[in-house]
Amino acid sequence: MSTTTNQPIKHVPITSRDILWYIPNKIGYSRVILAIISFITMPISVEITWFAYTASCLLDAVDGTMARKYNQTSRLGAVLDMVTDRSTTAGLICFLCKVWPSMCVPLQVLLGIDISSHYMHMYATLSAGENSHKNVSAESSKLLHLYYTNRKFLFIICFLHEMWYCALYLMAFRRYYTIGYVCLIISTPGFIFKQVTNIIQLIRAALILADEDAAEVNKCTNKGE
Repeated sequence: MSTTTNQPIKHVPITSRDILWYIPNKIGYSRVILAIISFITMPISVEITWFAYTASCLLDAVDGTMARKYNQTSRLGAVLDMVTDRSTTAGLICFLCKVWPSMCVPLQVLLGIDISSHYMHMYATLSAGENSHKNVSAESSKLLHLYYTNRKFLFIICFLHEMWYCALYLMAFRRYYTIGYVCLIISTPGFIFKQVTNIIQLIRAALILADEDAAEVNKCTNKGE
């Protein structure tokens, strides 16, 4: 009669290579490739650009779902996701500045606010001890809490935000002007809301960092007394 012994299951250490090839991170890499394809085709093919750019944006909702489903969340994935978002939008705005020169300055301002607000928000949130820039309490900001915790709402606002820029792109081509104009009207409310959240999170991030600086200075001063 054979007997079995309950041996402890050995835990296989996760390597950096494993993190790099997490499923959501693979999706992130594909988003980068699609964005580059859209940049290359912007002057020559509206159809390919529209497909590649839209696919890259839509996959933004897929990587987070896969990360939660397979328990493959990572700091690399969070940063890759945000950097890809900002870089993709920046690439499109560069082209829009070329085809809509009269809108160059407003587009530059919008891009500056978009990049700086997200960078400062992520830096301030992580330096405050949170493990994700999406961890915003309702007490801190009800609007940002709604924006970052309601996934469906977040997806809709981000989709409308990108649609607004894509609408300007379509309007640069005569045969797509009407479609672009309709998309511009539909997406404007969501676009405006996104700009408001950008400004709020920029101000909030500045206040968080200022509070941390003040606390650090006071701590050093108290030690010196």
